Amino acid sequence: MKTIDVVLPVYNEEAGIAQFHAALMEVAAGLSDRYTFRPIYVLDRSTDRTFEKLKTIAAGCPGMRVIHLSRRFGHQMSLFAGLDHSSGDALIMMDADLQHPPAVIPELLAKFEEGFDVVQTIRHYGPGTGWLKQQSSRVFYAMQNALSPVEIKDGMADFRLISQRVVRLFQTSIREQNQFLRGLFQWVGFKRTEVTFVSAERRAGATKYRLGRLLSFSMTGIVSFSKIPLRIATLLGFTISTLGIIYAAWLLYGYVMRGGFPPGYASLILVTLVIGGLQLVFLGIIGEYLGGIFDEVKGRPLYVVEEIVDGVGSDLSRGTDRLASQSARTD
Repeated sequence: MKTIDVVLPVYNEEAGIAQFHAALMEVAAGLSDRYTFRPIYVLDRSTDRTFEKLKTIAAGCPGMRVIHLSRRFGHQMSLFAGLDHSSGDALIMMDADLQHPPAVIPELLAKFEEGFDVVQTIRHYGPGTGWLKQQSSRVFYAMQNALSPVEIKDGMADFRLISQRVVRLFQTSIREQNQFLRGLFQWVGFKRTEVTFVSAERRAGATKYRLGRLLSFSMTGIVSFSKIPLRIATLLGFTISTLGIIYAAWLLYGYVMRGGFPPGYASLILVTLVIGGLQLVFLGIIGEYLGGIFDEVKGRPLYVVEEIVDGVGSDLSRGTDRLASQSARTD
């Protein structure tokens, strides 16, 4: 019997968490002759009664664990906290809103049994998904791939299976402050394959990835993996400087041949505004990279655990010895 940990980030899912858990356990029951499933719910500190709901579920679910973070650390850090608490033969990451269907889990396990260390899912949107959502997703992946050397396929989701040796690599070596897991799981390599699924509509609750959060997520991915924005800034700066030299030479030629400089108040203001705007953009790009360095230098824990609730008969380990200092558990 192999043990499969299922890491489930949760934030304000009071309305649908019981329905999701029932669907997950139904799939687990159908595979119970070969696998032992251990759900690990990581609760990004919520404003509703999700924690109370999870404690009630845990009271009747052997092997389940609820990790309650001390504040909202975000979706990626919630996944990482669950990864740190995993010790099974493999780990499955998925969202707990039924948009990542538990019915896909047998396909992931079948690929795992074939020897793959990373089984990544590729999402296709169903007919009920809005046009704006589909287009924003395409723009996100197009921008990531244009500016990053790590290819992320259109539709790649944080729904995947990874083997124990990949889990150990993240537990011991990959401890970045600003995690972009979709890129990191591409970057680590290993034997990998893909499984497609159709994203279902939300049964309850509301999406947490609105436009602002999606843009911030995209910026984190670009800064984590690419120096291209810095090189673009350098190239544009060099180009503008070259054009300035050419323009100065043209003015000098006109002064020598015709006498006097041509009037150009409007063009002067225009050039000043353009160059000033570009300078501010370049400063912003540099600031994003410096901010990432600043976060790494501080060396704070990636997340802080306030409380851990174990289901009946839980035998989950804490992962590596390093986990205690990384999670800074306070209970």
